Parts: sequence; structure tokens; C-alpha cells
Amino acid sequence: MKLFHSPTSPFVRKVALVLKATGLEKEVEILDGSGTPVAPNGDVCDANPLGKIPALALDDGTILFDSRVICRFLNDRADAGLYPSGADLFHALTVEALADGIMDAAVLVVYESRIRPQELRYEPWVRAQMSKIHRALDDLESRCAGFGETSTIGAVAAACALGYLDFRYSETNWRESRPQLAEWFEKFSARADFRETAPK
Repeated sequence: MKLFHSPTSPFVRKVALVLKATGLEKEVEILDGSGTPVAPNGDVCDANPLGKIPALALDDGTILFDSRVICRFLNDRADAGLYPSGADLFHALTVEALADGIMDAAVLVVYESRIRPQELRYEPWVRAQMSKIHRALDDLESRCAGFGETSTIGAVAAACALGYLDFRYSETNWRESRPQLAEWFEKFSARADFRETAPK
């Protein structure tokens, strides 16, 4: 298998954590997929018409995207148990969607400041994305007590979202009004696989 990646993508980090959890890491060749919305990577566009990473090329030529699809595939292939059953499954999937939304909004703000010409930047739109992030963080604060001791895809995604905020937006101090989430993330951050997949 081949994985198109970028070292700073939180969505790629989510897949990298799942690869470690499933023990499939050695079966995947890592390919550079770095690009931007206005200058996408040509190889990534060939694999994923959306031009986005991560994208996973299977040995039979099948291409899987986005991170949610790839993570579910890897989990099912290895029977890793990241997706619980019953009501717990929908809790985990909802947390994953919430975390993915945080990452989406955070990446959009990065693009706004790094790609869009300064004279075209729209500050109310940036504030709206940051408000979305803070609302989602408040929701995670109310949910993190249910993460439990066993990792689910929701917990993995939440950790990647928080790690990305620390990487790109350390000045936001998201921990200040979210003590339970901060305590949970401190424990998750001590994991070796989380440290090994830190963005560079």
C-alpha cells in the first residue's frame, strides 16, 4: 500500500496513529503529497480528484480517501477495535466528526493567512472559523469523560485536532476553560505513538 501524506497534516497524523494501532505501518510506503488548494500535488490529484491528502493506494490499484474512510479500512483489515459497537459507535463517530471539523476549520485559517493575498483576506471569515473551533472544543469538553481508557477513532481524532491547535495556534490557550479536556489530552500526549507522529 502507498499513502500520500504531508508531515504537518492533522488528517495524515490520524491515519498514522491508526497504522500504528493496527500494526500495518510496515505494509505502507509513504509518498510525499504536499501541496496547497491553489497548487495541488499532481500525483495526489491523480489518486484523489479532490486533490487532498491523505489518500491510500491499495495493492490492487483501489484508491481510498479521505481519512475517515482510510482509518475504517485499516481498522477492519486488522480488526483493531477502534470502532466500538452499539451506541458507543455513534459516540465515537460523532467525536471523530467534531474533531475533523476542528481540523478543517484550523487548516482553512492557515490557508487564509499563508496563501490568500493580504489585500483579499477577510477577517470576519477567519473569526467565524475560530468561533467554530471554540464551540467544538466546548463540546469536546463535555464529551471527553466518555472517552474511556480504550482508544476509539473518536479519541484518536480528538487528540490529532488538539495537537494541531498546539502546533499552529498555541496562543489560543484552549486549555484554560476546558480542564477535563486538557487533563485527558495530557495523558494521551504521553503515548509513544502520539509523540512519534508529531508534526514537523
